[in-house]
Amino acid sequence: MKYLVIKCGGSVLENLPRSFYEDIVEMHSEGEWIPVLVHGGGPLINQLLKNLNVETKFVNGLRVTDHQVLDVVEMVLSGMVNKQVVRNISEVDGKAIGVSGVDGTLLRAKPSSDAKTLGFVGDVVEVNRSIIEGIVNQGYIPVISPIGVDAGGQRYNINGDIAASAIAKALKANLCFVSDIPGILVEKNGSKKKLDKVSKVIIEEMINNQTIYGGMIPKAMAAIDGLVHKIPEVAIINGFDKNSLLDYINGKTIGTKIVLDEEIA
Repeated sequence: MKYLVIKCGGSVLENLPRSFYEDIVEMHSEGEWIPVLVHGGGPLINQLLKNLNVETKFVNGLRVTDHQVLDVVEMVLSGMVNKQVVRNISEVDGKAIGVSGVDGTLLRAKPSSDAKTLGFVGDVVEVNRSIIEGIVNQGYIPVISPIGVDAGGQRYNINGDIAASAIAKALKANLCFVSDIPGILVEKNGSKKKLDKVSKVIIEEMINNQTIYGGMIPKAMAAIDGLVHKIPEVAIINGFDKNSLLDYINGKTIGTKIVLDEEIA
């Protein structure tokens, strides 16, 4: 039995086809791979903040989070989005349980190194994998909202990509970022070309020259961090392609695989 941590961003999540959830349920029923979903919810958070006339801004793809923003983030992620994903899985005859990183201190957190700028944005210190294993052992698919908590009960907004990487490290799982594009695209001869495989050094160069920017930065950095900490494999795939998840676990060349430098000749 192997774990596959699947991270779905909020902008992708709203539009994923029924076939994506069918793939997850089929993967779960076959039993060789156990899916663990981690989700974001950015667009819905943005909309609710706008409706409440609460200003929000981003620094390097991370949302600046004060108390008021944190309340909205938790409401959207752990309430609306988490339960919608659970319902979507149920609608295709799957069994899922949705939890937040606060539940059972699943994601123990600390303030990020840039806390003065970002506010209540956190990094994951420890993942309580027994919570995930308990859900899995009961025959359910875990669906996780990336809100963390510290020993004193302070909540933190955890970037979904960073949370997914931390969970994959704890489970020694493969990590798959689900996108609405086929992988990392680069401009070549006037058209965009997908990279089948890219190294840590190239990723860092692409961030420095702003080929990778905005919300893709934490995704790329989370991938690198995971690989350094012995996640077996990190990939970015298109969740809108039918059978993309099943093709991935069956070893087909899809999306972009991110590897450590020594793995590229």
